[in-house]
Amino acid sequence: MHVPMNRLRTILEKEGQARIVAFECPGCGEEHAVHVNGGVMTNKYFWGFNNDFIRPTFTPSVLVRSGHYAKENEGPGLCWCDYEQRFREPAPSRCEVCHSFVTDGRIQFLSDCTHALAGQTVDLPELPQ
Repeated sequence: MHVPMNRLRTILEKEGQARIVAFECPGCGEEHAVHVNGGVMTNKYFWGFNNDFIRPTFTPSVLVRSGHYAKENEGPGLCWCDYEQRFREPAPSRCEVCHSFVTDGRIQFLSDCTHALAGQTVDLPELPQ
């Protein structure tokens, strides 16, 4: 019998309560951090969280933008797309959008995602012990 494992990692905890949690995104292959329960403010937003590390739910949607998709990176030279050509080394990141709803331990990728899982719903990966 399979015993469910955590799908979230606590990044910041205060007074025994998670303030920032993260999950491994199967679409991006990267970790996304979510500020919950009065965690450190990022753009003045917090996400609702059901406090379930096995079947987490966040509200509202989780939107992650990087490279030229991020508003703070608009303008010349702030894009990962041509980084290798400009600097003759691999880019440390990618230009992408990951937009999803995380509900009951599943992640629904919306159609504006730029990765291969756009429009699909999959289980959040379990984290190794």
